[in-house]
Amino acid sequence: MSTQVQALVIGAGISGLAAAYALQKSGIETLVVEATARPGGVIQTARREGFLLEYGPQSFSGNAAISRICKDLGIEGELLRADPKAPRHILIDGKLCAVPMGPGLLTSPFLGGGTRSAMLRDVLGKSTPPENDESLAGFVRRKFSSTLLDRLIGPFVSGIYAGDPEKLSARAAFPILHEAEAATGSVLRGVLKLRKTRKAPSGAPKEKPTLQTFREGNETLILAIAAWLEERLRISVEAVGIEPLDCGHEAKAPRFRVAVRSATGNQSIEAERLILAVPADVAARLLFSLQQSFSLPLEQIEYAGVAVVSLGYPLPDIGRSLNGFGFLVPRSSERRILGTVWNSSLFPGRAPEGDALLTSFVGGATDPTAIQRSSAQLVELVHRDLAPILSISKEPIFSNVKVWSSAIPQYNLGHLERLAAIEKLRLRFPGLHLATNYLHGPSIGACVEQAFKLANEIRVSFAN
Repeated sequence: MSTQVQALVIGAGISGLAAAYALQKSGIETLVVEATARPGGVIQTARREGFLLEYGPQSFSGNAAISRICKDLGIEGELLRADPKAPRHILIDGKLCAVPMGPGLLTSPFLGGGTRSAMLRDVLGKSTPPENDESLAGFVRRKFSSTLLDRLIGPFVSGIYAGDPEKLSARAAFPILHEAEAATGSVLRGVLKLRKTRKAPSGAPKEKPTLQTFREGNETLILAIAAWLEERLRISVEAVGIEPLDCGHEAKAPRFRVAVRSATGNQSIEAERLILAVPADVAARLLFSLQQSFSLPLEQIEYAGVAVVSLGYPLPDIGRSLNGFGFLVPRSSERRILGTVWNSSLFPGRAPEGDALLTSFVGGATDPTAIQRSSAQLVELVHRDLAPILSISKEPIFSNVKVWSSAIPQYNLGHLERLAAIEKLRLRFPGLHLATNYLHGPSIGACVEQAFKLANEIRVSFAN
């Protein structure tokens, strides 16, 4: 049996779903296939014993693309926004210290005099970024200080990538820093200038940036897109091979035949445009038949494994105030947790009345073996780290552990060169596209934004 569509999306994580939604909405006949039994990838929400759990990302930063899709799907009213003024903390010398936002950081004793002097030199001076790729750690040490790296940048990197700043590429992971220095000779002056030039699109909602989620969790967005796609989304259907078709010079003819496997048997799907929204290793396997050279740059993209450990406590058992977003942990602290989100302080309905829900992260690129521990061991590890920090007097009354062996792609040194090699190969196959979190940012907002951009490019290609 064979099906023919204008666009086929392989993978129903947020990137694939958003791309399929935008394509279908623009009038392009689109089909999505997902190998697992549910869409959404790492975005999963569950309710257990009165606690609302996020197995993957705990929240997301809003942007114009997310606002647009929520409005179109009628779920805008379900959005919850955290208080943008809520403090963020970092563990310093065993104590939680609120991180000053904005100019207040320059005068705070949080960073020490050496870092403040380096920031002043950056504002008044001028420097040129090196020609070769530079690690984020190397960049911070060169421009500022090891103190800034340890106390702020390193923990921040753990919160976004669960990554190792000694390996992460500054240009790939935080391109605005490189662009700022290259444009003005100063990181701080350049960032301010770039922010002024990158204003929100006309008509975009004007609100203070803050973390968001939905009343019933992040999976609300996944379920809404899946419901809108209806039969256009097929789960438990695995793509197992891709064959290029000779369509001559016809722009609107099937260019690919994809073999898929499901419980009902084998089938082929012919598509004019093919979008891969799958992890790098899966893409390498699928694209091998088109061009073996795809394998090397795709397989070189590393992923960090992360354990998401959610613990519930009665509020009276926690001796410290939970006012804020939570805290991040420098690697020099010798704790195993990367950081902890205070879910029940950020959003309502995350824990039963009188209880608190705290979600911590373990593992990442700097502690890869941690995720090999049992669930019971991970709960014990996290509680042991949390108890002295938050003055917790008793064991948790609730626990949940979710381990992701390949959670977050690492934009390590050489990442931009790898992406360039992949793009060069991709251009040999007109109609082939990639929509995934290892390209232009791993966050939910970045994935939706890039999926919409790709869908528009495909729409234009059909129009021409």
